[in-house]
Amino acid sequence: MAEAISAAGSCLEPLYGCLESTGMLDAAAREVSAFLRVKANWDDLEKGRDNLRAVETTVRARVAAEEDKLNVCHPQVQVWLRRVDELRRDTIDEEYGSLLKFSCLCQCTVHARRRACIGKRVVEALEEVRNLTEEGRRFKKFGFKPPPEIVNHLPQIETFGLESMLTLLHDFLEKGDSNIIGVWGQGGIGKTTLLHVFNSDLEKKAHDYQVVIFIEVSNSETLNIVEIQQTISDRLNLPWNESETVEKRAKFLVKALSRKRFVVLLDDVRKKFRLEDVGIPTPDTNSQSKLILTSRYKEVCFQMGAQKSRIEMQVLDNDAARNLFLSKLSNEAVESLSSNNIVLERAMEIILSCGGLPLALNCLEGPKEWTLAADAINNNMYKYKNDGVDEMFYRLKYSYDRLTATQQQCFLYCTLFPEYGSISKEQLVDYWLAEGLLLDDCGKGYQIIHDLISACLLQTSGSMSSKVKMHHVIRHLGLWLVKETDQKFLVQAGMALDTAPSVEEWKEATRISIMSNDIKELSLSPECRSLTTLLIQNNPNLDNLGSEFFKFMRSLTVLDLSHTAITSLPECETLVALQHLNLSHTLITRLPERLWLLKELRHLDLSVTVALEDTLNNCSKLLKLRVLNLFRSHYGIHDVDDLNLDSLKALMFLGITIYAEDVLKKLNKTSPLAKSTYRLNLKYCGEMQSIKISDLNHLVHLEELYVESCYDLNTLAADAELTTSGLELLTLSVLPSLENVIVAPMPHHFQHIRKLVISKCPKLKDITWVLKLEMLERLVVTHCDGMLKIIEEDNSDEAETMPDHPSEGQEDNAVAEHSGDERNGYGKSYGKSELSDDKTRTGFPKLRLIVLTDVKKLRIICKPRDFPSLETVRVEDCPNLRSIPLNSRYNCEKLKQVCGSVEWWDKLEWEDEEGMDSKLFIPI
Repeated sequence: MAEAISAAGSCLEPLYGCLESTGMLDAAAREVSAFLRVKANWDDLEKGRDNLRAVETTVRARVAAEEDKLNVCHPQVQVWLRRVDELRRDTIDEEYGSLLKFSCLCQCTVHARRRACIGKRVVEALEEVRNLTEEGRRFKKFGFKPPPEIVNHLPQIETFGLESMLTLLHDFLEKGDSNIIGVWGQGGIGKTTLLHVFNSDLEKKAHDYQVVIFIEVSNSETLNIVEIQQTISDRLNLPWNESETVEKRAKFLVKALSRKRFVVLLDDVRKKFRLEDVGIPTPDTNSQSKLILTSRYKEVCFQMGAQKSRIEMQVLDNDAARNLFLSKLSNEAVESLSSNNIVLERAMEIILSCGGLPLALNCLEGPKEWTLAADAINNNMYKYKNDGVDEMFYRLKYSYDRLTATQQQCFLYCTLFPEYGSISKEQLVDYWLAEGLLLDDCGKGYQIIHDLISACLLQTSGSMSSKVKMHHVIRHLGLWLVKETDQKFLVQAGMALDTAPSVEEWKEATRISIMSNDIKELSLSPECRSLTTLLIQNNPNLDNLGSEFFKFMRSLTVLDLSHTAITSLPECETLVALQHLNLSHTLITRLPERLWLLKELRHLDLSVTVALEDTLNNCSKLLKLRVLNLFRSHYGIHDVDDLNLDSLKALMFLGITIYAEDVLKKLNKTSPLAKSTYRLNLKYCGEMQSIKISDLNHLVHLEELYVESCYDLNTLAADAELTTSGLELLTLSVLPSLENVIVAPMPHHFQHIRKLVISKCPKLKDITWVLKLEMLERLVVTHCDGMLKIIEEDNSDEAETMPDHPSEGQEDNAVAEHSGDERNGYGKSYGKSELSDDKTRTGFPKLRLIVLTDVKKLRIICKPRDFPSLETVRVEDCPNLRSIPLNSRYNCEKLKQVCGSVEWWDKLEWEDEEGMDSKLFIPI
């Protein structure tokens, strides 16, 4: 018998081996196991789902955190989440529930087959759950920055009647021989709107170009080269150096743009200028780049190089004008048009009176009484048609007439600024307050700005929410309207003047603006008893004011002399009505002895007065002061007894420079003075060895801290934040003893810092702590002779990164964990090269700019890592820096420029063969 069995086994052994090699036996075993272990497998599936849900919660939280930073979900994570959702929609729960109704294994053949089928599905689901759980735990990148936008978004404008012009403009763009295109036509006809829409259209052709730059020129008198260069630098995200000459900057920008396929849109060119002088290379057929300009004048387009391709703008036809007008009306107003022929007739009179000019139509917002509107426009036309007045003005005047008296005054005030450029909202409101237009209500000022924008009399300034601008036609309308009032404005702002207007021109003026010129002196003594505003700022070579310059200005309320070279202010006790005085960025050495007699003064700006020696105790006697700014002034508080500003009960904003540690302690304890402090400059604080930011806990509104020339300062500590901190700007300059900057785990007092400047700190070997500044956008390090590395990284740093194979549950709880166990003291985790969280590999989520200048010993910035927001790296005079932490394997999709010397670039070493695209390099 045994022999028979042995023989049978021998015969079956080859068959078994064959079946085993095909996997049939394992498959059969799995089928049987699935059939017999349905209940056990289902229990395992339930546990697996719980684990998967925990992992999913973690992953979704990480994705949400990335999206909060304006990143997008990583594609692999996106696929994973979709698979999780599909698994959730599986119907296996219902099928398993139906199986439980049949408790007998062999109740019938049909149900046995059903059990086998469901058992197999449970096993498959269990395997998918385990795979998803394991994959979810292995994720290290959850999001990334989307590719940079080639086209800068401008406010969307609904257009009417521009279709043919747009088509023609696109046709010229496609032609290889049309590299410079000109668009010309009268003011208010829609040239700027056409350029705005064309800018948006270029998004569809983003693959053809690397950058599109929209520049407002408006060079009626003088070309604002600096502002144009600023616009180009911002779009290329290049660092801005105020001390650099216009000529040097222009050459650099030409090189930067020449390496790209660009489209430059120049709006409102009034006079010819040389493109290379502002930093724009002249596009040719080989470069594939384009330049499109608009102008009022055909000959200017020709002179700028648009000999072959010019477009003349046409006024709107009646249908397009009607549609534009209707688009401004409410639904109720449109319905009244269709139901009332008289109203319709009046509306058409309004439309026809605007002459097909879009700007005039835009300023009509659907008045309730169209009859009055039509009559008003026609009356204006009749009244001014023989006065040589631009026909545009009497079409626009109706929009002005609908403003309140205060809104009208505020609108006219805006005409004091140059025709080009932007106007600070804050500056406008400050001026209006001093002029008594707002009744001490700042909020009312910002509401008026909003109302003027709604009435199309002001415009938002690109992406800058803090600034506005005025269309040049609207500005000329305002200057014309001033003549219709009992006021007299003398406005010669931004006109390249080198001498002041004559004394006779000043005499009857109520407001004078000669800002942004090149006036050298004002030695006159004008008699202008009605003058309320005098704006002289941005005359960089103005260094002399006559001794009796202010003698006849008793009504003056606003005086701005900022950004001039004056060294003294004449005696000004006659300015008894003055409320706003700006002397910032001047070379003034002392305040007038009797300045304290200006009892109405509420705003005094002395910031960055680098030569100011003495205020002669004037400030504490100006009891109505609301704004006092001495930030980064040479004059500061040396002794606690000199901090005598408690008398300023109305003070709301204080910028201050302090020269002693005990003064700082007193300021922090002095309430409400401490609560009014927004900007703090610590300078020459002898014997001050450490600064602990939490000790400034009463400076609750502090936004900027500038520490310089404190020679004994050794330690700066941003400890754990127990109170809210709004510190955004930090500068550390000329600190020869500074060795330690200690930053606690989050939340700490540096958590909101956006810009960090470190200069002439020779004992700093590294600044590893910057990894904890999650909001940091700009990092500037200059003249730090001892710095060897920016980030010190060792094996302990690597150990703190996310492990490749975390244990079960470790990653699931990552969101809930927070490294903050030592928040109430100085612990090991505060050390300068110790990192407290898992950002050692990523870090710098918002960093856009790195500038390294004259850091002679610097060898390493950091190990390669993700820089999801980085756009520009600029390196100058760092001869030992042989590598930068960027290569093809790491996330730096937004990188646009790497600037440095050719010799430095050639010596760079890369961690992989691909290195960095040489097209990103801009030689300095």
